[in-house]
Amino acid sequence: MTATTVEPSEHRAVTPPPVSHEAELVTDPKRQRRILIATCSALIAVVSSVSGLNVAQQHLALDLGASQSQLLWIINGYTMALAALLLPIGALGDRLGRKPILLSGLVLFIAANSMASLATTTTMLMGARILAGVAAAMIMPVTLSVITSSFPPEERARAVGIWSGFAGAGGILGLFVASFLIDNFTWPWLFAMPVAIAAVSLAMTIQAVGNSREHQPGRFDTVGSVLSAVAIGAIVLGIHEGPEKGWTHALALGGLIVGFGALAAFIAWELRQDNPLLDIRVFSHRGLAAGSITLLVVFAVMFGVFLVLPQFTQAVLGYTALKAAASLLPMVVVMMPLSAVAPLIAQRIGTRTTLAAGVGIFTAGLVLLALMVSAEGGYWSVLPGLLVLSFGIGLCMSPSTTVITESLPASKQGVASALNDTVRELGGAIGIALLGSFVSAGYRTSVAPATEGLSPELAHRVQEGIGSAFAAAMELGPDAAPVLTAAKAALVDGWQYAMWFGVGLALATFVYLMVRGPRESDLAAEDALDADLHP
Repeated sequence: MTATTVEPSEHRAVTPPPVSHEAELVTDPKRQRRILIATCSALIAVVSSVSGLNVAQQHLALDLGASQSQLLWIINGYTMALAALLLPIGALGDRLGRKPILLSGLVLFIAANSMASLATTTTMLMGARILAGVAAAMIMPVTLSVITSSFPPEERARAVGIWSGFAGAGGILGLFVASFLIDNFTWPWLFAMPVAIAAVSLAMTIQAVGNSREHQPGRFDTVGSVLSAVAIGAIVLGIHEGPEKGWTHALALGGLIVGFGALAAFIAWELRQDNPLLDIRVFSHRGLAAGSITLLVVFAVMFGVFLVLPQFTQAVLGYTALKAAASLLPMVVVMMPLSAVAPLIAQRIGTRTTLAAGVGIFTAGLVLLALMVSAEGGYWSVLPGLLVLSFGIGLCMSPSTTVITESLPASKQGVASALNDTVRELGGAIGIALLGSFVSAGYRTSVAPATEGLSPELAHRVQEGIGSAFAAAMELGPDAAPVLTAAKAALVDGWQYAMWFGVGLALATFVYLMVRGPRESDLAAEDALDADLHP
């Protein structure tokens, strides 16, 4: 197990009570492949469901009469349920058995998405999406803990790297397939994809995945579970609602106040428990802290780019939804293979060096995206930056996951996996909110001069966003062309605002890794302590 240097007394403080393990290390290569197929296909089903509905908003509005607020709840209800329940369900998997939780989650996921495909009202669809989010929380952390508890140490890093590649690329693949389905079929077919993938995972899980669990003394931390669910769910709610409704709106501000209040209560509660859901003191481990911060920033930047790039390709370049989704595929081509080999690179040159190099490279990618983007240059003005960004993300994503899971003992692998997934979900929500806000601010500032001769109503609509500008253009007559040209240029300006903000985040992370990143001497010393305390 890999973590960081702590004093022996500190290590004893964060070491869980003795547990007995029920786990089978799998050495047969064929069965290892089947386990990877089972877990990674389940992961793709979960991750693709986060982004897949984004391309169907107009269709849902027309067919179900959904308002913009209802559309946001249909999309974000899934994410909120998923993020809120990751830690408690990950811990339950450690206690009750990972395979039963995974199988139950897959069955519920198939049922919820089938219900969504048959929805005739927005209420029914929202309920199905929230239920699917609960199921996703049963699936996502267990897929990683199955890998970390089933693969021998010498095979584990490679398997985690493959898992990380699918975690990063699954959203892009889901968006691409969803765009194809919405262009050629009706919106209920969007739910057929996750159902089919989950069914494959269900069959492979029954066949190949063994059960593993930990016999832990003490009761399950119910209070900590409730507090963590409220904290994460409310924070994600506030972050999602802020950019759309304003940060002083009751849902946004109230969500953040409740969320951070519950987070403070969660920390205070966990520090007093003998068997905590998540021992807060593990964040003193350099490896876990560095891995968590790196993943948070990586997913914030990546999801921010996922938000901005389709707007640029569709509104500025005139791409269809399918072609816009396809413009993200080069990121998959770079990220997935690199994520698989990045743990091996980390073993050769060190975890801190690998993480810092990855963050440094994707910082360079963001700089290229900020400097080169232009309406005249088209897709070729952003492709170099996307490729460099993807290389950096692929290099640091899977080592971050590895160092998080190896910083906690075998008895807490469900919690470690859930922590890893929670950081990813929070990072994505933060990236969409913050980078989206910078895009909007840059757009409004840049487009304002072009609206000075318009009526107040039309000027307001043009300044709301580039989509509203295109809708308003039908009423502008001869003024439409210059206003739309200004709107496209304004979106490019907003893109640059967002990318430079991402550069700032990435540079801060790079400095942190250089100062507080996990040193190999720390990791070796922690391994020695673990060997003494967990023979």
